[in-house]
Amino acid sequence: MSSTKKSAERLIKKYPNRRLYDTQTSSYITLTDVKQLVLDADEFTVVDAKSNEDLTRAILLQIILEEEANGAPMFSSVVLSQIIRYYGHAMQGMMGSYLEKNVQAFTDIQNKFTSSAAGAVEGKPFSPEMWTQFMNVQGPMMQGMMNSYIDQSKNLFIQMQEQMQNQSKAMFGAFPFPGIVPPPTDKT
Repeated sequence: MSSTKKSAERLIKKYPNRRLYDTQTSSYITLTDVKQLVLDADEFTVVDAKSNEDLTRAILLQIILEEEANGAPMFSSVVLSQIIRYYGHAMQGMMGSYLEKNVQAFTDIQNKFTSSAAGAVEGKPFSPEMWTQFMNVQGPMMQGMMNSYIDQSKNLFIQMQEQMQNQSKAMFGAFPFPGIVPPPTDKT
């Protein structure tokens, strides 16, 4: 059996006593072990042992909550408040996709820097300490690059939102909604 197929089949069961059981290793594991699976890019699914309900997202959110509570948080209160405001908003689905694509872009940039920096250290493993040194030197350049990317991303998001508003006005402009003026028709 290939390791890809094996990792895709990894199933973790959560029991009512809040314990997690890894069916692949036939042992109980902790949230720290699940975090390590994420860090190792192992695919897994966490299900409720009785109902088979998928609990993967809940477990991942629990890991994020613990990480945010310990050490230096990644998300400020302002960012968390802004994210919460998008729940139930018409743009909720779009915001999730937007965040996912931006995190992927950031990961791609990090991988590119890591691979180019790894070549610069003569094939030695790129340790966290080396990454820190590299970022201290490259940080300002990367920050400028990320700011440029964020500005471009923000402009694209605004353009997309304006385009959706214009399409909505055009589509619903023919209906007699109070306070909405239909778009002018060109009769030249």
